[in-house]
Amino acid sequence: MKLPYAAPTLLSLLALLPLQADGPKDNLPDQVRPIPPPGIEVPEAERAAIQQALQTFQTEIQSLRTVLQKKPALEALLPDVEIYYKAVDWALRYNEFFKPAEFAIARTLLEEGMSRAHALREGLTPWTTQTGLVVRGYRSRIDGSVQPYGLVVPGGYAPEGAGAHRLDIWCHGRGETLSELNFLDQRRKSPGEFTPPGAFVLHPYGRYCNANKFAGESDLFEALEHMQRQYRIDSDRIVMRGFSMGGAAAWQFTVHHPSRWVASNPGAGFSETPDFLRTFQDEIITPPWYEQRLWSWYDCPGYVRNLANCPTVAYSGEDDKQRQAATKMAEAALDQGFTLTHVIGPKTGHKIHPDSKVEIAQRLDRIVAKGKDRFPETLHFATYTLRYPTSHWLTIQGMEHHWNQALVDGRVDRVNQKISLTTSNVSAFTLHCPPGDFPMDPLSATMIEIDGQSRVAPAPNSDRSWVVHFNKVNERWYPAETPYAGLVKRPGLQGPIDDAFLEQFIVVRPTGTPHHPAIGKWVETELEHFVTQWRSQFRGELVVRDDISITDEEMGNANLILWGDPGSNKLIARMADRLPIRWNDKTLGLGAKDFAVGTHVPAFIYPNPLAPNHYIVLNSGFTYREYHYLNNARQGAKLPDWAVIDTQKPATTQAAGGIAAAGFFGERWEVTNSQ
Repeated sequence: MKLPYAAPTLLSLLALLPLQADGPKDNLPDQVRPIPPPGIEVPEAERAAIQQALQTFQTEIQSLRTVLQKKPALEALLPDVEIYYKAVDWALRYNEFFKPAEFAIARTLLEEGMSRAHALREGLTPWTTQTGLVVRGYRSRIDGSVQPYGLVVPGGYAPEGAGAHRLDIWCHGRGETLSELNFLDQRRKSPGEFTPPGAFVLHPYGRYCNANKFAGESDLFEALEHMQRQYRIDSDRIVMRGFSMGGAAAWQFTVHHPSRWVASNPGAGFSETPDFLRTFQDEIITPPWYEQRLWSWYDCPGYVRNLANCPTVAYSGEDDKQRQAATKMAEAALDQGFTLTHVIGPKTGHKIHPDSKVEIAQRLDRIVAKGKDRFPETLHFATYTLRYPTSHWLTIQGMEHHWNQALVDGRVDRVNQKISLTTSNVSAFTLHCPPGDFPMDPLSATMIEIDGQSRVAPAPNSDRSWVVHFNKVNERWYPAETPYAGLVKRPGLQGPIDDAFLEQFIVVRPTGTPHHPAIGKWVETELEHFVTQWRSQFRGELVVRDDISITDEEMGNANLILWGDPGSNKLIARMADRLPIRWNDKTLGLGAKDFAVGTHVPAFIYPNPLAPNHYIVLNSGFTYREYHYLNNARQGAKLPDWAVIDTQKPATTQAAGGIAAAGFFGERWEVTNSQ
């Protein structure tokens, strides 16, 4: 397939520059501009040529799938081909050509994709050994979609060589026209801000324009896991970086996962919600109490003590309004007793000053040369949710009250064979290290002192791996066989509603008759809204299945997003007597509260009674909506573990209806009356 080629123009390159939110005019919920924006009209001849090329490419991919069925190693590389098809197909199908120059980009991508397909058919994979700028793809476990990422592969790298390489992860800035087509084009042309000698650079797509939150967060780890299987990466020398929206992403990845990175370099962006929106957006927000508590999911100052175990070099331009992000983190750090390293570009706006680049590189190179400390002697860890439970040799397995700060401070005394810990708002934890990492004498007893209580820990295994659990009962700590038992909130199963969409999920539509027609209509409308918005905001096309077709095996492998009521959805009816609600054609109750059954719908997250290691969600997709897309700091969870929606109030750009009541389940998933 050979298509006419047109060289990139200045206009096309300008189209790829990051876009910022528009300020106060984006504070009007009734005047929300669409994101992504509408594309331009595609000339009929151009459309016909691209469509014909797409059909040829699709036929080749379908044939290739058949050819590779018995060649799993090659079949696993199909996403490296499919990313090209998706990029052009979506641009055409969903009106996402934003500049005339993008037609030439589409032609180039189709040629490259077809070239890869032809090579793969012959068992050849030249792009997997290519150095320089390379685009790759993987199939997401979340929704089965194909997602791209970009790489800078250092010169001289050879798959059969020896030695592992440093990796810098770079999270991109906000770009409302950053479709897959434009992302692939960027990653084919630009190595980015930093390319340390001998290092790989990973550019995750992050599922578009969400500051790597939710599915964007999962995207980074999926891309990282995929490329680590393909290339020799030193896991002790991975640096987390980003600028602008990517700086916000770097802040949250750093504080949430301090033991994953040897160092961090966030630039500009935002680090929390209310003050940033007041500073950058001129917006004063007064959301309900539960939404304010949920700010602690992605707001970073409350996690700042985690930087004690992840060396961090922040950057801001002196004249950049987004310097506010590092300022907030620096203030929080001083409250904890240390000073944040903050490189400031003199007389510089929203960009990185050349002299600052040099200083940042020097600081990070020195840190990377030392490598990550796998078992640090001192550990300081804070979290607000078991979504982020781990730092180095500690994992918090239970909290006394979610969304209140949980703290653990630990010290390893190698001489006296002792680990001392103090905890707050923690009910269970695990101490662990992988094979070869136990730092003390394996033949001597290890004393664990927890909040002044002394306990003897089991000896490590012969490979010097070590795992020991402790649970808290009536203010006393005890060694335990397992970190939790029964129906409790635990890592990966702690809510709120949006948490279900960070892992594999299946959308389940009802096939029966709803108890009340108005509720059935609301379900139909909101389900359609969820599917449409997931595609545009998280760049995946959901497979929606009928309730009668879900198997027990599927329930054991995925979260279920159930729509309907016990009359219309057979799975809801099957679970009804094991859910925390009273719901039939005459009653809708949760705890001590009752609601008018024909005009209210429950939306909640809960462990699946039929597959307790996975969630069910009733009547909700991700909970932020069109108004919140306009600024990344708004893109947080808007509903807690449960809510009751008043369908008499119309859906808006901010909510699916009126919120009659909402709250969090307790730590044993019980209905509580407390806030």
